[in-house]
Amino acid sequence: MSDIVLKPTAQPVAIPVGEILPWAVFAGLILLLALYFVGAEEGATSLISGSSVHEFVHDGRHLLGFPCH
Repeated sequence: MSDIVLKPTAQPVAIPVGEILPWAVFAGLILLLALYFVGAEEGATSLISGSSVHEFVHDGRHLLGFPCH
C-alpha cells in the first residue's frame, strides 16, 4: 500500500452574464409588479375595481409598512 493521496482542486465556474441578464430583468419586473399590488393597488391608482386585491394583500401591506386605513 502506498500513502499517496490525491488532492482534488476546485476550479472556478464562469457565470455567463449574457444568459442570466434576461432572467434577472424578468424577475425584477415581476418584483416591481408585486410591489405595486402590495403597495399602491387601491384608490386613484387602482387598476382592478373593487377591493379584492386590497383584501388579498392586506396583511402584506402592514408587514411591509404600507398604510392602508
